[in-house]
Amino acid sequence: MDSSARSGATGSSNPRAWIVAGVAVAGVIVLAEVARRRRRWLRGKSSPPPYSGAFCARRGLAPSPQPPPPAARQQLPDLTFAVSDNFEIEGYVAGFGNPDWKRTHKAASHTAAAVKALLKQGATCVGRTVMDELGFGVTGENLHCGTPINPASPSVVPGGSCSGSAVAVSAQLVEFALGWLARDPHILSRVGDALLPAAACGLKGKRQLVFADDCFELLKIPNQKTVDVIENAVRTLPYGFQPPKHINIGQYISSNVPSLKEFCEPSTKLQEGKSALKALCTVMLLLQRYEFKANHEDWVNTVKPKLGLEVSTRVLQAVNFTDDNIKSLYIVRTEWRAALKNLLKDTGILVLPTMAGHPLKRNSKQRLSSEFEDKMYAFVSIAALSGCCQATVPLGNHNDHPISISFVAAHGSDKFLLRAILDMYSAIQEQIVLASKLALPPVIDRDVDTSELLKEKGNNSFKRKQWSKAIEFYSGAIKLNDTNATYYCNRAAAYLELGRFKQAEADCDQALLLDKKNVKAYLRRGTAKESVLNYQEALQDFRHALALEPQNRTALAAEKRLQKHLRSLGLEWLFPWVIGRMETQQQQRRHQLRTPMDPLVSLAASFLSAFSPSSSEQGAARQLGGVRAGGGHVRWEQQEEALALWLHHFAACPDTDWPNLERCYTRWYAESRKLLA
Repeated sequence: MDSSARSGATGSSNPRAWIVAGVAVAGVIVLAEVARRRRRWLRGKSSPPPYSGAFCARRGLAPSPQPPPPAARQQLPDLTFAVSDNFEIEGYVAGFGNPDWKRTHKAASHTAAAVKALLKQGATCVGRTVMDELGFGVTGENLHCGTPINPASPSVVPGGSCSGSAVAVSAQLVEFALGWLARDPHILSRVGDALLPAAACGLKGKRQLVFADDCFELLKIPNQKTVDVIENAVRTLPYGFQPPKHINIGQYISSNVPSLKEFCEPSTKLQEGKSALKALCTVMLLLQRYEFKANHEDWVNTVKPKLGLEVSTRVLQAVNFTDDNIKSLYIVRTEWRAALKNLLKDTGILVLPTMAGHPLKRNSKQRLSSEFEDKMYAFVSIAALSGCCQATVPLGNHNDHPISISFVAAHGSDKFLLRAILDMYSAIQEQIVLASKLALPPVIDRDVDTSELLKEKGNNSFKRKQWSKAIEFYSGAIKLNDTNATYYCNRAAAYLELGRFKQAEADCDQALLLDKKNVKAYLRRGTAKESVLNYQEALQDFRHALALEPQNRTALAAEKRLQKHLRSLGLEWLFPWVIGRMETQQQQRRHQLRTPMDPLVSLAASFLSAFSPSSSEQGAARQLGGVRAGGGHVRWEQQEEALALWLHHFAACPDTDWPNLERCYTRWYAESRKLLA
């Protein structure tokens, strides 16, 4: 028997050969199953990708070993966690969301206290997560690391600044994360027990929820999916909670934080609350800029890091910040913390929205609107500026977008807040299911209702001839809804009564931008222009009104009045320029020439009214312009060009000597042509 035959016979009777063959077959099956599952995932039939873009570094940290008895057992031995990229870990460089930061900093010489405490309690760190650059973003986008995929809604941004931590927890890649904590309140409570001192547990007693009604009024979400869910959940609990309380948090801030007044915009009594909320977020942002500048200005100016557009704008604002009133900012913070402590005491929990609206689409060029940012920062500033603790609980979806609610407890009451949420959580989940089955009424835009109420109050004040008060109410309505032409038009009427003609004209301009067929806006703008002797433009406005309403008595009377007045000034030759739309080519030419001359005509009319030139002087002007009642030797185009040049010269040189008008015309002809070109 040859050697190959012997080898085959030996292999067939060797049990080790069968084991190797079995392992090989198993490996093929496993690889095939892995490939099949990957294909299913690519078709969208399986779970999200392993990391969802959440991690920027997958370097794990092993937990401390379990101490031998009689030492207490570790509290978190079965949990994994991630840390945001701004936590220091010994031997590693915290990237702070920016490669230039990582490049210019050394490895940490120690591990952050929170990370060390979690490792000591047996938790395993699996990596570092993506964050907004320098912690200065709110969308969760990162120019360098990319945007983590939001597992709850992949088409929208995950939110910042700890976006990677949020995604890692939401995608169940870890049980909790520093920067976002946990999706399970029981794990949240366990982590809280490990990190928070026993003194932070708060007092035992009946807790009371305090709803910030004015904040919920800023949402476009029905109360049945927010406020009612929490109230109904608390009612089902057998003990531990007092009946809920409802307040206007903006009005409370306005009344209890006196130093905030210097940061508030002028407002009506009804708008004081919103003005105070906006001022509070202004103070928070100014303090953020000041503290960022104090810590990072030298690094920014030296390194000049590459930053995303949004973050770059915020960094520039911070570096250019001047700290002239920094003391006032810290006084506001101190007063607000004391005021919130006084409101909540030891057992109160403030309930407010987490977000002002729907998040942006992922990879969208659209930016957050200023209105959205104002609302969002107002909600954030309540806890951020006071240093109070805040926890967020998801409440399902509305119109295919996730919604949530936030709970805020007094400064230092962190563990008390975690225990309260743990007690409410199951009841809240039951109410979310019930709310999702309700047939909800259409959402009422409360701002529109309030703005209409303010308009009616303005109308009542107008009828009582309380013009200034009417202006306040109309201004309040405009702040709530700046797309309603009626509000601007009504305020213009009040301005007219006070003789504030420029403001009236500006309001009418805005009203006509919103509604080109607003007859009242044309009438009031015409009145304002007539009051400042701008007769020609006033006549145009009244004729616009007549084009829309041919029988309007006010416009008809104004047209006759202005025509008579212009004749008395000897300016009846201006009439052809305000007749309306031209149809022939020659008329269109006159219309084009008229456009740059309108203000000059008005100036000329004002001058003639003031100095009353004689008939012979007016005749000289007419002759120079080539304008003759019975026609003339000059064509219309030349007549209008000559008159336009004269008007331009006359407006530029009001000291013109009328008897020497012809010489002046000759001298200025060339220069005027250049300027009109």
